[in-house]
Amino acid sequence: MLGQTIDLLTRRDIVRMALLLAVFVAAALWGAWRFLESATPRRVVLASGVADGMYHRYAERYKEILARDGVTVEERMTGGAAENIQLLLDPTSGVDVALAQGGVAPADAQSIEMLATLYYEPLWIFYRSDAPITQINALLHKRIAIGIPGSGSRAFVAPLLAANGLTPFNTEQLPLGSTEALRALQRGEIDVALMVGGTQSPAIWQALHDPTIRLMDLARADAYPRRYPFISRLTLPAGTIELGQNIPPQEVAMIGTKAMLVAREGFPPALINLLLDAAHEIHGGQGIFEAADAFPATTRVDLPVSTAAQRHKEFGPNLLHRYMPFWIATFIERLIILVVPLLAILVPVVSYLPQVLRWRIRSRIYRLYGELKLLERDVASRKGPLPVDKWLQDVDRIEQAAQSIKAPVSFSSEAYTLRGHIGFVRDAVLAKAGAPPPARGGTG
Repeated sequence: MLGQTIDLLTRRDIVRMALLLAVFVAAALWGAWRFLESATPRRVVLASGVADGMYHRYAERYKEILARDGVTVEERMTGGAAENIQLLLDPTSGVDVALAQGGVAPADAQSIEMLATLYYEPLWIFYRSDAPITQINALLHKRIAIGIPGSGSRAFVAPLLAANGLTPFNTEQLPLGSTEALRALQRGEIDVALMVGGTQSPAIWQALHDPTIRLMDLARADAYPRRYPFISRLTLPAGTIELGQNIPPQEVAMIGTKAMLVAREGFPPALINLLLDAAHEIHGGQGIFEAADAFPATTRVDLPVSTAAQRHKEFGPNLLHRYMPFWIATFIERLIILVVPLLAILVPVVSYLPQVLRWRIRSRIYRLYGELKLLERDVASRKGPLPVDKWLQDVDRIEQAAQSIKAPVSFSSEAYTLRGHIGFVRDAVLAKAGAPPPARGGTG
């Protein structure tokens, strides 16, 4: 039927429809290419931390793992977690994802979300004293290293010091990083060093092995999680660090938070999947405070959790990513996203195309009918001089137009009816002129 309908179109109609179709296809292909090409970036900017910190070490691992799938991770070294959060909140910074920790993001941070927690980051309170200290408020009038500006340590301990009544007026709070703080503590230039991080951190590891430095056993460790939801109570059993040297010599009650992988809202889900797979490879093992496979996790700390990350955590990678290389799977995913809406549009259009073409053919027949009807009315109502020659010319023109329509079977009745009507109008013109109508052949 569609083929028969197309036969009725003029060459001009066919050329016009072909041009429109070519423009539509070209525009669709161009849009599809731009959509598929730009859907998932091949470069990610990751904010890490200082050169001697664990965030920098982990950033190097993420660079190595994502490079396997053709994604380049550009590391932006910073002062630490607090600066990383500020970079993510700044839309002009160019940072896409960052390593951070709980308790650092401002309460009104709505444009960033957590992809996963990675491991526990304890608060290590190292001090020099002959007598044990078991409470933070006992650090009154002490010289305390609280971390450099922009670091996670400083952002984490600031509210805890304030809650214990420690201010810059009754303590000397010094902006020293972990390594500087350790050296100052060893030289006796400060009394206390507050550090947030894992045991693999060089400064923390050295402090734990220094016999002149004590680790605070926090007597009120259970109180802090009740007041600060981003804080966890942690326990460091005796001998956990070194069994042979019995470090620590007794069980230590501690508090801490969780390291997180944080990104801007709208970060591509395909890259989230890659990052979470890398996080499992890096952080999924047994740790000092972590059980095997406890991380990465998506339990909320203090930022909203990415729905894509939550879905990946619950269901794992989809079939495409499970059995295909990353870029092939991503391309197919985007192609599906593109093709399904196009099909939803094209299928109804294609189904209505025969009706549109049939309407166009009928419109030609009806237009000739309209001209013939006006001519018939003019012949019937005209008085005085009769323009018989013009009438006959119009009848011939309409007849030639009707004969040029090669109607398929479905339009045969309408075409034959039109031709019969043309004969009746010609007879009416001749009768009006007083001439005898032409003889018509019979059926024999």
